[in-house]
Amino acid sequence: MRSEHGMEQIRDTADKIKTMEIRGAGRIARAAASALRDYALEIRTDSLRDFNEKMRAAGEILVDTRPTAVSLPNAVRMVLRYKADTVEDARRAVVQQAEEFIERSKNAIKRIGEIGARRLRSGYTVLTHCNSSAALEIIAEAHRAGKNIDVIATESRPRMQGHLTIKHLDKLGIPTSLIVDSAARFFMNEVDIVVVGADAITANGSVINKIGTAPIALAAHEARTNVLVAAETYKFSPNTILGELIEIEERPGWEVLDQDIFQDLNNVRVRNPAFDVTPREYVDLIITEVGAVPPEMSYQLIKDYLGWEIGEIK
Repeated sequence: MRSEHGMEQIRDTADKIKTMEIRGAGRIARAAASALRDYALEIRTDSLRDFNEKMRAAGEILVDTRPTAVSLPNAVRMVLRYKADTVEDARRAVVQQAEEFIERSKNAIKRIGEIGARRLRSGYTVLTHCNSSAALEIIAEAHRAGKNIDVIATESRPRMQGHLTIKHLDKLGIPTSLIVDSAARFFMNEVDIVVVGADAITANGSVINKIGTAPIALAAHEARTNVLVAAETYKFSPNTILGELIEIEERPGWEVLDQDIFQDLNNVRVRNPAFDVTPREYVDLIITEVGAVPPEMSYQLIKDYLGWEIGEIK
């Protein structure tokens, strides 16, 4: 049956997100929206209740893959937030909302680049961490505008996303230095501005991003270097309005230590958190597709652009 094939595709997408074959908060969100759209087109039923239950189940499978990436549940909520009287109305709503989300997500990156590039001056040295599409678009747009920009990029252990970053910057012709994560403080006095992405932003403006972001922001604060966070509005977390904490994903130890070495150790536990939390006090500005805002305005963004107020959050 076509619906069974569609569910296989949902599980395949979920597996790719979980194993990080699909990585990056924006890419994860677009992949989830696309999978839900395709699944809605596959379902064959005359029962609206059956259709709704199948779509909710598919959404839960996707959301459960990466607990920290708030873009994922936000994307699923936006795609499945519909009211319909018939199966065909529901199907059309899912398809339309998924396609609108995907298009909005792609346009958001471009707009963030345009807004954020204004904060970079010619001659700046920019430090970036991990492999954020939004952060890289700010740097790329500044470069396209003719500004002379140098970049310092961290390796971003243990998955080495920094290697993707330096390849991208090299193709753009932007002079770039690769450093180990622990050297960020050593080089901070050479840095004019820090530009990073985000996997989630809480209602109070704290930023959850790739592990290692918080010590970079702390070092920048100590050196009086501004920290810009590039994030689409759908990366803000409505649930944190009520004090709910964002779960920090801890990934397998083999990502850090070679399995051949790890299996010979009897008294060692490898800890591998994928993200950390940067307090809002260490963030100077959040660059979104709707403008540059201080972290204290995060609640207002959730209310105005995600459409969730305290009474609506579930």
